[in-house]
Amino acid sequence: MEVIRHIESYRRFPHPIVSLGNFDGVHLGHRAILTKAVDEARASSGTALVLTFHPHPLAVLRPDVPLPLIFSLREKLLLLRSLEVHGVILQRFSPSFSRLTAEEFVRRYLVDIIGVKKVIVGHNVSFGYRRSGNAGVLGQLGQQFGFAVEVIGPVVIEGKEVSSTAVRTLLGTGNMREVTTLLGCPYSVSGRVEKGFQRGRTIGFPTANLRPRKDLLLPNGVYAVTVDVDAQTTVRGVANVGMNPTFSNNRRTIEAHLFDFSADLYGKRLRVNFIEHLREERKFPSVPDLVRQIQADAAHARAVLAGE
Repeated sequence: MEVIRHIESYRRFPHPIVSLGNFDGVHLGHRAILTKAVDEARASSGTALVLTFHPHPLAVLRPDVPLPLIFSLREKLLLLRSLEVHGVILQRFSPSFSRLTAEEFVRRYLVDIIGVKKVIVGHNVSFGYRRSGNAGVLGQLGQQFGFAVEVIGPVVIEGKEVSSTAVRTLLGTGNMREVTTLLGCPYSVSGRVEKGFQRGRTIGFPTANLRPRKDLLLPNGVYAVTVDVDAQTTVRGVANVGMNPTFSNNRRTIEAHLFDFSADLYGKRLRVNFIEHLREERKFPSVPDLVRQIQADAAHARAVLAGE
């Protein structure tokens, strides 16, 4: 998959089929759009392209309102690669870009630069100055400039419309089972293993420590997880997200204990997949109390993962 960070350096691809959107979360609603684009590109010997925006438009237009993203840019690109899109155009979203009218955006970027043959979007797509463009406007502009438009969705799972807002809400409450349902896969965080305080090793539960990004949506607590050590190895485990208050840590970490696994992981990039939230993080009066609770958490996580 080619990542194009400056659209001015874009080179023409054969028969471009473009998916347009922010795609934060790459959830099942997004996957319906992206899969359709890939299928259409294959059928027409064309190219499935994603045109997305970085940073998120709301972070630019409303910087005073926090908008924690479901996935980092790195995670989003990895998910897009897994769906076999051919290329991703990362259009920098800026105040000047936001002032383009819907027609100016379509003509300048989709038509003149990309040479689009078809655009596939979600039913609630918006673009252009003050979100003046929507699916209907895009259809009219497609007729004007000579490209096809297909609108997908809404995608409804178990009576709930799949959306990034719904996923964020569920993540914020630690409802990982429903998050998995809407994403189509477990929510995951990747990072390099850092050297910690070695406390887990001294109490019989060595952990791989990752530092999450500051706006990680997961609530602090203990989770049943699986950990992708590399492309071939996935290990079950239990992880704590938070400040480890028993030891008065001053920064947030992800500490994952891998079951029945022993290897030097320092410096390796791991992916932690969050399967179920087991309990909230809390401070224990003593280290022995903490150890007993970790033993119970590990047993709980093993039972949850055995029934996965």
